[in-house]
Formats: sequence, C-alpha cells, structure tokens
Amino acid sequence: MNPLLEVENLKKYFPLKGGIWSKTVGRVHAVDGVSFRVTDGETLGLVGESGCGKTTVGRLILRLLEPTDGRARFEGQEVFSLGSEEMHRLRRRMTVIFQDPYAALDTRMSVERIVAEPLRIHKLCGSKREIRDRVARVLERVGLGTEHMSRYPHQFSGGQRQRIAIARTLVLEPRLIIADEPVSALDVSIQAQVLNLLMELQQEFRLTYLFIAHDLRVVEYVSRRVAVMYLGKIMEMAGVEAIYGRPRHPYTEALLSAAPMPDPKAQKKRITLPGDVPSPIHPPPGCVFHPRCRYRRADCERSVPKLQEDEPGHFLCCHYPLNS
Repeated sequence: MNPLLEVENLKKYFPLKGGIWSKTVGRVHAVDGVSFRVTDGETLGLVGESGCGKTTVGRLILRLLEPTDGRARFEGQEVFSLGSEEMHRLRRRMTVIFQDPYAALDTRMSVERIVAEPLRIHKLCGSKREIRDRVARVLERVGLGTEHMSRYPHQFSGGQRQRIAIARTLVLEPRLIIADEPVSALDVSIQAQVLNLLMELQQEFRLTYLFIAHDLRVVEYVSRRVAVMYLGKIMEMAGVEAIYGRPRHPYTEALLSAAPMPDPKAQKKRITLPGDVPSPIHPPPGCVFHPRCRYRRADCERSVPKLQEDEPGHFLCCHYPLNS
C-alpha cells in the first residue's frame, strides 16, 4: 500500500546566536534524520520525552517550520517544494489539533466564527447559510449543539474547548490530522472521551492520524504503530503489539518500565536511566543513547546506528537489539 505521508531523513537545526555581533556559535539538533511512513486510515503514534523533537516533526510536516534538510511527501506531492498557493490548498487536507485548546482558540471569536473560519479562508461555501449549516453539523458530530454557536471559548470546559478545536479541524474534511498532545491538558476522565471521539471520527471519515504524545498508555490505546523518539532520532518503530509486548531497544524498554499499569501486579521492574538527557547542542558521538544505556559496548560510542528493518515491520536504531 502506498503511504499517504512519507518522511525521509528530516532534519531541523536551530542556530544558536552569541557574542556582540550575534554570530552563530552552535546549533540545536532538534530533529536529526527522522524517517517514517503513514498509510491511509492508520494512526502512527510518535512518543518520547519532552524535548525529544516530536512536536518539531509535526510542525515541519505542516511547514509551520522550514526544515534544514530532508523530504516529506503527502499524497505524492513534495511538501517542501510547494509554493505558497499550493501549500495553502494542501492545508485543506493536512491539518492539526494543538495541545492547549484554550490557547488555540481566539477568545474574541464565537464558536460559530471559530469553526467557520477555515471555510471562509479556503472559500469552500458559497453563502452564509451554507456555512452556518455546515458548522452546525460538525459541532453536533463532536458532541456540541447549535445552542453553543454563539458562545465564547471562556464559557466552556477544557474538554469542550478541545471538541471545538476538533470541529474546526474536521470542517475541512481533511485526510491527515497531526494531533499534537491533544489530551495532555485534560483531566483523565475527559481524556478518554476525547480519545474515543477521535477514534470514532477516524472510522467514520477514514482519517489518518500522526498522534504525538508522551503518555505511552494513551498512544497504545489509539495507535496501530508506534515510533519512539530520543534526542531528535527515532530509536524504534513497530506495531503496538511488538513495541509494548517485546521492545527491542533499551530506551523503549526503560520507557515502558516507567509507565503505570492498571494492574499493580503486572507492573514491571522500573529501569532507572543514569544521568540526564544529553544536550541537543552537543549530542554524543556514536549512538546518542549510549551514555545512558546499560547494554552499551565500545563501538556504540564510535559508530552511529541507522534505523533499519530488523524484522518485518520492526525498525531499530541499535547496534545490539534486545531479544536478538
């Protein structure tokens, strides 16, 4: 099956300025050679610690940031080579849900105007009545009613505000939605409701998600495949069953050991990683994870591993995978 989204060797280095003349004195390696594919109708979970670069990946794909290097193809189009008009048209089919629903909504606009704004920008409806009817339908689909259309964001709870943000995204009938920590700002009980809504919408409209999160249990619930990031790189990528049942990268193993389990008896022994995450300004030589890896060997400090398919559908960036 041809991928809907294909990312190859994506890089983003932010310059560090210093001195009297603000010269470039270094670079932050925020994203450093990320590659993956997302097929039509699936959910790929992108997971990792804060600062690992997962949000930057999403922003690069949407071209909210320009890449330092790499390629991204969406529906066969080279995203980074598109002009402004072509990119404008592409954003009808490739949209985003942000983490903070309150910050993502204009507090001066009513719900009707917020959800209708994409329709006006992309000129998808011919009349005000048509716009209003379409807004009403999509609000109803996310669990809100026409009585909410005249209200403002501050009059809603966090979960309701995120439903409004989802409605604003859904009104364009996109194919790909990049969901950037869409439930992390919500209470646990509300998280489940929003996740179930996203999954229902995926089935109904055949949506494709790149689901960015740090919560491993949330990612397990919504995703078909998972990519684990560390210091700007993908360490392991495979189906949910393989990642959670038989992780093969030491970093994935450590992450899963720290994730809370519903059944306390099933909780694995916590693996404590020594030291701190290295600075992305000066990433370690060789494997970026080797300073904290309890399985490291001498060549891990010298040789950079590549993300390769170790088993069918299971990709690893490790010289000495677990369970091999």
